[in-house]
Amino acid sequence: MLKNKKIVYFCKECGYESSKWMGQCPGCRSWNSFTEETISADRGKRSEPGQKRETQGPSVLKNISLEQDKRISSEIGELDRVLGGGIVAGSLVLVGGDPGIGKSTLLLQVCRNISARNIPVLYISGEESLRQIKMRADRIGEFSDSLKLLCETNLDTIRSVIEREKPVIVVIDSIQTMFDADIGSAPGSVSQVREATGVLMQIAKGLGIMIFIVGHVTKEGSVAGPRVLEHMVDTVLYFEGDRNVSYRILRAVKNRFGSTNEIGVFEMAGTGLQEVKNPSEYMLDGRPQNASGSAVACSMNGTRPILVEIQALVCHSNLGIPRRTAVGTDYNRVNMLMAVLERKAGMHLGESDAYVNIAGGMKMTEPAIDLGICLSIASSFRDRVIPDDIVVFGEVGLSGEVRSVSMAQQRVLEAGKLGFKGVILPSVCKRTVKETMGLRLYYVSHVREALKVMDDLAGTR
Repeated sequence: MLKNKKIVYFCKECGYESSKWMGQCPGCRSWNSFTEETISADRGKRSEPGQKRETQGPSVLKNISLEQDKRISSEIGELDRVLGGGIVAGSLVLVGGDPGIGKSTLLLQVCRNISARNIPVLYISGEESLRQIKMRADRIGEFSDSLKLLCETNLDTIRSVIEREKPVIVVIDSIQTMFDADIGSAPGSVSQVREATGVLMQIAKGLGIMIFIVGHVTKEGSVAGPRVLEHMVDTVLYFEGDRNVSYRILRAVKNRFGSTNEIGVFEMAGTGLQEVKNPSEYMLDGRPQNASGSAVACSMNGTRPILVEIQALVCHSNLGIPRRTAVGTDYNRVNMLMAVLERKAGMHLGESDAYVNIAGGMKMTEPAIDLGICLSIASSFRDRVIPDDIVVFGEVGLSGEVRSVSMAQQRVLEAGKLGFKGVILPSVCKRTVKETMGLRLYYVSHVREALKVMDDLAGTR
């Protein structure tokens, strides 16, 4: 039975193949990452789906037409934003996320919206039965007859069904359950995941079908299987979120057809995932009034400005080494900003504990929130209340200077749209920001000037 079988070793991180076990992978330098698997000795002889294409010669770049790269809207604005404007024909999209985060729900909603336009859609599940999918679909809404369901894990059967049905969009849920009978290893192994992705890529490119594949993530947060899986697909989307909060964030870490800076915000509801079209208003809901240690900062995610509340609590420390805690932002950057405040602004923080939190569970690492962190720490330390109608943004350097940030005009407009009355921003942004009716602009060039503006505003309350 093992005549046509052989044992090889695969690296779980990068998919490197070796005939013997090694302690360190030569490809990615990971230690103890090789696993033993049994494969078919005559693998790789599979033909591509559809009719056999003739060998084509090279093409001239200026003669290549882009008209064939048409996009189909999913009618979910947040998803289309992350994808770069819609779903591209012949694309292979990997959607990763923690179990229960909403991957299958989101893709089922995409299937519902697209099939409602009489576009054939095929949903293939290897984890749920038809009854389970039907139960989830009933919570989402009515579905048209253009959507067909299939519960199957065999790649050969899936290939034949796709070639027979010829759908426009296919959803594979999930890639870890698919298997090839010619490979002796269990489903979810390195070789099975890589082979399954290779087959689906051939189908997508050969037949021009849009394919979504769902991938589980490991405890480190990366998609389970070899890292080469992310290199093979066209787009990699990650669904992020905390079980304790109702919103979910869809983020692209790779996109051959658009930007990777955009994010989509969703809220989990009883009827599925609902779009959060104004994340700033959502994040600031429930903000405390007349509380020290609170500042509203503006961060950019792609072309979208998002206002978040930065909370800080500074108190006297009873320990020999003061405690520093940062939730939702970079811990080391908070320590650096506190050192700038102590050295350049004369604030004696060396004997105080400091706790900094981005309210709402949002994670922000953009340097533009530096000034907001500084003012929230100073507000708590001095017990001065920053007015509720003030927005702050700007990068702070080691000399205490407030440096320029990108898209300053968009940030100011977002603040005005949400009803804020004033903005504290870098002086160097004066040449790019136009005066906005109803907004007071406070330009600062050093963190000391920003603290003086905060004191003046707190004194006028």
